[in-house]
This record gives sequence, C-alpha cells and structure tokens, in this order.
Amino acid sequence: VYGGRYGDFGAVALAEEPTARAALGRILREAAEVYTDPAHPRGCMVISAAINTTSDEVARALRMRREANLVAFESRIRADVAAGELPAGTDTRALARYVGAVLQGMSQQSRDGAGREELEAVAELAMRAWPQ
Repeated sequence: VYGGRYGDFGAVALAEEPTARAALGRILREAAEVYTDPAHPRGCMVISAAINTTSDEVARALRMRREANLVAFESRIRADVAAGELPAGTDTRALARYVGAVLQGMSQQSRDGAGREELEAVAELAMRAWPQ
C-alpha cells in the first residue's frame, strides 16, 4: 500500500522519461514534493524506517528495496551510456549511488523540517553534477 500510494513516483519517472537524466531529475524534484507533503509523514518510509527498526528481517527487506532502486537507477544510466546520451567513461555505479545518496539525504532533511522549496533547490543543484 505504501509503495503504491507514495513510493511509485520513482518507477513512473523511470518508465515515462526518455533519458536517465530526465528520469532521475524528475525523481529528485518529485521527492521534494512527496517528502514534504503534509498529507503523510515527512520523508520516505523505506529510507527512514531502517534507522528505527530492531528487526534484522525488516532492516534486510528495507535494504533490499533501497538496493533495488539503485540497480534500477544504474540500469537506466547504463542504457544512456550505451545510447550515447552520456559519455562512455561515465561511472554508472557511482552516479546511481550519488542520486541515491541525495534522495536519502532529502528524506532525512525533510524529516528535520526542510521545506519543499529547499529540497527542490537541492534537487536542482544535484543535477548540475550530472555528466554532460
């Protein structure tokens, strides 16, 4: 239920956008909106719940979901390298982890009170690091 209600924006962006840059930029911008939406708790449950769990099983399940997101990011980035959208020397794994780290940081900052506009600015700055 949670994923279908709040977490699907990432999968939708990956499916709908024509490039990894467009998809991952959209994910970061939409995260700023979703993570600060007053209709539900701030941040991302999959990111923040692992900090508070004492269950190894729950922690493992959440880690697997986060890792699956990184795999999806990297797959999309690799496709863009193969298509010539990104330079051949792009470190696809590092770029995927970079986006994941920004996304995770945005989740925590929203929990600490950062507003939508602040997180949108973070998303825009993050995309400036994207390979040309």
